[in-house]
Amino acid sequence: MARSTKQLSDTEIRAAKPKDKEYNLFDGLGLRLRIKPNGSKLWLLNYTRPTNKKRANLSLGSYPAISLAKARALVLDARALLAENIDPKLHREQAAAAEAALKVNTFEKVASDWFEIKRDSITSDHAAKTWSSLQLHILPYLGSTPIGQVTAPMVISIFRPIEAKGSLETVKRLSQRINEIMVYAVNTGLIHANPLSGIKAAFKKPKKQHMAAMVPSELPELMQSLAYASIRRTTRFLIEWQLHTMTRPNEAAAARWDEINFDDRIWVIPAERMKMKKEHIIPLSNESLSILNNLKQISGNREYLFPADRDPKKHCNEQTANAALKRMGLQDRTTAHGLRSLASTTLNEQGFDFDVVEAALAHTDRNQVRSAYNRATYLERRREMMNWWSKHIVQASVSNASLATSLEIL
Repeated sequence: MARSTKQLSDTEIRAAKPKDKEYNLFDGLGLRLRIKPNGSKLWLLNYTRPTNKKRANLSLGSYPAISLAKARALVLDARALLAENIDPKLHREQAAAAEAALKVNTFEKVASDWFEIKRDSITSDHAAKTWSSLQLHILPYLGSTPIGQVTAPMVISIFRPIEAKGSLETVKRLSQRINEIMVYAVNTGLIHANPLSGIKAAFKKPKKQHMAAMVPSELPELMQSLAYASIRRTTRFLIEWQLHTMTRPNEAAAARWDEINFDDRIWVIPAERMKMKKEHIIPLSNESLSILNNLKQISGNREYLFPADRDPKKHCNEQTANAALKRMGLQDRTTAHGLRSLASTTLNEQGFDFDVVEAALAHTDRNQVRSAYNRATYLERRREMMNWWSKHIVQASVSNASLATSLEIL
């Protein structure tokens, strides 16, 4: 018959005096109170570890900070874990480590870790914009918050003022980015679930707006406006360069001289600068080469075709062309990106192969095999098309309104 242990009472505990050597008072179920020579009284649970069947002590705290009733409750909790073959001491250590990790893994640290991976899959300009948006709108409020303490109401309260300003696209992008960060935290084991997965439903949806673009018949008007616009000459070169090459604003603004192959008459944009992370080769027409010839006199000794005014070691802002079009009074009729639409519409109306046009625009075919075939076979057909397009731009220019008409061809 198992020996029973008489349970302790508060009176007995208070009356216990220190001795020369530490000793224990027993309460049952493995709970004991250790009295030390210095007078301290410590609660311990003596139990058998489920992993190796050896005896061990689990500290439950000191008396009277931990009362007799509280100590007994802690014993029951530990016994419940043991019933599931969970070592309560190991369980406590793991919980403490997880809590410490939460304190170390602030939102800013996790966001930074996520960004280091994210930046490899996007262009450098997109990466800069992404991190800048976090620094401006999120990190000042959540940066020092442990990732496990970020909640939906917390984030919604941060985004509400942005929504109130009517910046619904900004709210949409921020919601996407912060959700990516939280999913990263889930996948790396920092949190168990993403509490922000549904926050987009708390905000108004931005209305889809197609980028403004002029129609083919308005090309002469565009060239005339460009010729007489009160803008920097380099900005005019930038707009015409983008128009002739059919590139995106960021691709044109960040063009480098070492990307130009004059012998083969091509511009090779490396994969890291392209939206789809694939190298893009652009055949250069005589008119495009003429623009380059004139630009060499301005920026030929620089790294970029279009250096920034304040810091020539950097390229101009990708919004430079848009700002110029706005000053020209065309903000509601076209954007810098809309120049690509103008080119696409014109070339398709003229009967050029749709796939060749798409390849010129660096639109990636979802069919990877077909996309690889297109890249391998369309370069010469694109060269013919780009030559036609450049000549069409010049012909649409009234009174030599194009910079490409009066320049020496390389």
